[in-house]
Amino acid sequence: MTVYGWHASHEQVHPRALLDAAVAAQDAGFGAAMCSDHFSPWSARQGQSGFAWSWLGAALQATDLQFGVVNAPGQRYHPAIIAQAIGTLAAMYPRRFWTALGTGEASNEHITGGGWPRKDLRAARLRECVDVIRALLAGDEVSHDGLVTVDRARLWTRPAEPPALVGAAVSVETAKWCADWADGLITVNAPHEHLRRMVAAYRDAGGRGPVCLQTHLSWAGSDDEAERIAYEQWRSNVFPPPVCWDLELTDHFDAVSEDVPRERVARTVDISADLGWHAARLRSYAEIGFDRIYLHHVGQEQSAFIDAFGAKVLPQLD
Repeated sequence: MTVYGWHASHEQVHPRALLDAAVAAQDAGFGAAMCSDHFSPWSARQGQSGFAWSWLGAALQATDLQFGVVNAPGQRYHPAIIAQAIGTLAAMYPRRFWTALGTGEASNEHITGGGWPRKDLRAARLRECVDVIRALLAGDEVSHDGLVTVDRARLWTRPAEPPALVGAAVSVETAKWCADWADGLITVNAPHEHLRRMVAAYRDAGGRGPVCLQTHLSWAGSDDEAERIAYEQWRSNVFPPPVCWDLELTDHFDAVSEDVPRERVARTVDISADLGWHAARLRSYAEIGFDRIYLHHVGQEQSAFIDAFGAKVLPQLD
């Protein structure tokens, strides 16, 4: 049975409000949760960038939900530090925490001043980071010289059971590549045929663990308001790779999205005031084969969405 979770968008909502929303999501019947990990929002209109790892400790303590986070080790984060963060949360909250690892975006990573590597180098760097993190979580002392450097690192606080390291992918090629090392796969909503190819590529290559989807949606009391919310908050997020990977500043995203038409946002965000339509849309994603679906309402106000979907949508998905 597919688990339906709630997504916490740190680049859009103040962390205090997100914590309250996490508790509300659990009370409303969401079965899991995940969050983003950004240093910068995608647009000045979004206006937040809370530190995910501080927030996760509070969210895990305040709820009984399983939580995940999407993270890009290797530049902004040293893999040994990410292993320590993963290990500590997993030790405190056994079987309730997972991490999705990806190659990242320049908008978050440029702050180090180290330059933004080519995609092939970012993938190779991530693969090294995965090996470092796994070895540290297994209790090994790790030294490594490559695209990342580690000198005699050891984790002294570790969970009894290492948590899942999930692969983050948006292309069929990356989904297949993740099958070699990941404990699961996560992607974002896209045309159904593309999502079918993603799931098939991962499974056919031997991919293990759950296949997960983060779906962007906008709901309000009217279609016009749902469209307004999506356009105001998410039109800077409609650009496929490499644009979304390579732009560095909110000013850049806001500049390139100034003339984005509303219909283009509707290709990225599931927009409707009809709760039955949203329920049908979510069932269609589950039928593709996703084990977990995380709902990201792209509006900054989460309360009405959580209440409405908890009362009217989730019961239709049992």
